[in-house]
Amino acid sequence: MWLQPVLRFIGTAASRVFYRFEVSGPRVPQSGPVLLVANHPNGLLDPALVIAAAGRNVRFLAKSTLFSDVRLGWLVRGGGAIPVYRRIDVEVGPGDNLGAFEAAIEALGRGDSIGVFPEGISHSQPSLARLKTGAARMALGAFARFGQHVPIVPIGLVLRAKEKFRSEAAAVLGEPVPWADLADRGADDREAVRELTDRIGAGLRRVTVNLERWEDAPLVEWVESIWAAEKESYDDRAEQLERVNVISTMLSDLRRREQSPEAAALAVEIREHRERMLSLGLEPRDLAGRSGARSLGRPYRAVDPLSALLGAAGYALFRLPYRLTGWLTTLSRPDPETQSTYKLLIGLVVYTAWVMALAALAAWLAGPWIGALVLPAVPAIGLIGLWIRERRRDTRRLWRKLSSVLARREIVPALRTRQREIADDLEAFYEAWRRGPARIESPHDPGSDHP
Repeated sequence: MWLQPVLRFIGTAASRVFYRFEVSGPRVPQSGPVLLVANHPNGLLDPALVIAAAGRNVRFLAKSTLFSDVRLGWLVRGGGAIPVYRRIDVEVGPGDNLGAFEAAIEALGRGDSIGVFPEGISHSQPSLARLKTGAARMALGAFARFGQHVPIVPIGLVLRAKEKFRSEAAAVLGEPVPWADLADRGADDREAVRELTDRIGAGLRRVTVNLERWEDAPLVEWVESIWAAEKESYDDRAEQLERVNVISTMLSDLRRREQSPEAAALAVEIREHRERMLSLGLEPRDLAGRSGARSLGRPYRAVDPLSALLGAAGYALFRLPYRLTGWLTTLSRPDPETQSTYKLLIGLVVYTAWVMALAALAAWLAGPWIGALVLPAVPAIGLIGLWIRERRRDTRRLWRKLSSVLARREIVPALRTRQREIADDLEAFYEAWRRGPARIESPHDPGSDHP
């Protein structure tokens, strides 16, 4: 427990430094008991993301083997984690996990925030795994013991490339799971436990990406991007995930029954549109009306000499520890689910040692006061330099798009028209799919009755 305040600070900082991290959705209650349930795509970095999203101290349930891990045991113990014994890890007796549930229920009774990954394991599957019933039993048990309704808040962790430094990541917070009608049935009522687990699963699916297979991701994401671009809907991350899941469900459903020729033709059109756009370095929003004009019409901001100097200084100061962290992570041979965890923990050690070494060198060369100034200045320069380099990279990417449009201005109107037609086709396709397995036709097909 002694590490909780430190872990909250480190977890929030690490999440926002390692990833380009954003949080969206309703705020987690900042006082009183709360049960946070999240998907588990990314090993021990997931708790850091949940802490950053929650904005408060969080205690987690963790597999028992982590407590004896010489590299990570001190971390999970100091953070107040509660051990859970899994049959795949150790031989579990009939009462081995009763202590874990008792500890979690008591913590909720004291007003703590408990974090649970109900999938049970970290994984890289394209959708949620079957949920364990532990979270439901804790909530029902806490009500039975303390008579207090504990909010159950789903948190969806959405990661673009989870092992990659400065890749996009988001925590999407959902509305609390409704379960007041089940509260007085108790944790021994199996039907109540299963019903509440199903509701938790439904809440998590609303804030996570759920695909039938990873190969569908490029097509599904491109379809969602076209829809968002043509309907001017970018800002709400939860709505974006809802569209992605509807598209994925629709695609899976079409595989399970005879797919119409029109549906197959539309899929081909979308893939061809995507390939052509990517060859030009463009995205759907770059063609869409006002949004396209805004994104490609931003004024160019020249980089002033001071910003260029800070960017170069940050790169030079931390290039060596960056490379060393990558090398040591590779040497550790982590599995895909823990690669980012190892990279982060190794990086914390390497970067801290590097900054302290530079401060000690400055103190030896120029005196202790200079060393004391170098200690906070070096990390600040590194972070500012990182931000400047990313802004410059984003600006260059934007201007490459603009140059591509200007160089091929004769084909852009045709691409824009085709994209609008695809959006109309998708809308008609969705409406037909909702009505059932009737024949799906394109509104641009001569044989269609659509206008």
